[in-house]
Amino acid sequence: QVQLVESGGGLVQAGGSLRLSCAAFGSIFSINAMGWYRQGPGKQFELVAAITSDGSTNYADFVKGRFTISRDNAKNTVDLQMNSLKPEDTAVYHCNLHSGDLVNYWGQGTQVTVSS
Repeated sequence: QVQLVESGGGLVQAGGSLRLSCAAFGSIFSINAMGWYRQGPGKQFELVAAITSDGSTNYADFVKGRFTISRDNAKNTVDLQMNSLKPEDTAVYHCNLHSGDLVNYWGQGTQVTVSS
C-alpha cells in the first residue's frame, strides 16, 4: 500500500508564492515519475508538472517560467515551487506517483486559492 501525503496549500494573493510538498510512504516497487495535477472550479483535471527518476521534467504551458518541480529520490518526495501565482491557478492540487509496475497513486489533494 502506497500513501501520498501532501502539504503546503493555502491562500495567497496574486503575484505571491506557495510551495507544495508530497511524500510517498509504503511499499513502493520503484518510481517512474512523480508529479502534480490540478482541478480548478468548473475545469478539467490537468497535468501541472511531472519529473522522472532521472530528473527529466514536463511542464504544462500555463506554468512554464513560474512553477518549478523538484524531487528527492532518496526520500521519495516531490515539491512544486509556485511563483507569480494567478487567480486562475486556484485549484485542488493532487500529487501523483507513477510506479515502476505501472500503477498510479494519488494524494488526497491540497487546496490552493489565489485572490486577485
